[in-house]
Amino acid sequence: MSEKILGGAIIGFGGMGHFHARQMNKIDGIELIGTFDIDPEVQKQAELDGFHPFESREALLSCSAVDVVVIATPNDVHKEIAIDALQHGKNVVSEKPVTLCPADLEEMIAAANKAGKLFTVHQNRRFDGDYLMVRSIMDSGVLGDVFRIESRVQGSRGIPTGWREVKAQGGGMLYDWGVHMLDQMLYTMGDVKLQSVYGTMTHITNAECDDGFSVLCKFENGVEWIIEIQTNNFAQLPRWYVLGVNGTTIVEDWDLHGRTVTCTDFSKNDSAPVVAGAGITRTMAPRTDETIKTYPLPAEDFPTSWDGYYNNLIAALNGKEDILVTHDQQRLLVRVIEAIFQSAASGEVVHF
Repeated sequence: MSEKILGGAIIGFGGMGHFHARQMNKIDGIELIGTFDIDPEVQKQAELDGFHPFESREALLSCSAVDVVVIATPNDVHKEIAIDALQHGKNVVSEKPVTLCPADLEEMIAAANKAGKLFTVHQNRRFDGDYLMVRSIMDSGVLGDVFRIESRVQGSRGIPTGWREVKAQGGGMLYDWGVHMLDQMLYTMGDVKLQSVYGTMTHITNAECDDGFSVLCKFENGVEWIIEIQTNNFAQLPRWYVLGVNGTTIVEDWDLHGRTVTCTDFSKNDSAPVVAGAGITRTMAPRTDETIKTYPLPAEDFPTSWDGYYNNLIAALNGKEDILVTHDQQRLLVRVIEAIFQSAASGEVVHF
């Protein structure tokens, strides 16, 4: 028996709305039925581009051909639209962040449970090649026990214009790129308990919303993550820097330039002093070639999977796979975001 082709619809047809439209149009198992946006000019352009613009949100949600509604609106209205769609009997995919506070998320989850429908979040960067490669290197054991992971994204153009500059609409970089990188961290750590977070924020280009942040997250197994987003950087640090007891991996960028360096003989630990500035040091003297080995990154084995998220969504709705992005994962993610705001405001560590 052939599977039903799912009918998809998109509410909010800006940049991310168009991304979802492209995905639906190229992946087997789902087809785009139509879109809706509150901006009349966007509605007109959608029709010119060959999409079917529903005349209202109610019309879209009342369409029997629509099985899945993707919400790609500003962050502050995700909750309202998600609950409305669930009450209309639709499965729902919300863009990230799912919402702006834990209490709102609980209302959304309750509506999904009452409707008996799938409700999940578009955490597509679990399928990024750089992330998948770093996880594979960590899991391989080549670095030994990993004790610190540094994950950074840095730009020089400030916050994108529009609603992302408005605090009330969920603007700022913690809600933008931060959500992705925190999700990657929590997904990697799995069931390991998060102990504490300490966060700081910058407002270099925007007084209302954070244009950057840095957070130190400590886990009960001793692993530390440093996550940093900046939008006023003109010389970038590496995308990933992973430290293990036996080696280090550095990933320079999304094109997966970098290397892994491991120690092959810890017993040969003595060295002659080297000149360091106005002094000498043995502690920081470089290791000899005979005690280290350098590996290229296996970049070709980890292409970014643009289709990965939708393939899982379709399989889950057909009862073939579990959904990857779960309610409990999003509960923790929203709490971590709340804790980072709290820490940045108070200047104190927030304990879990």
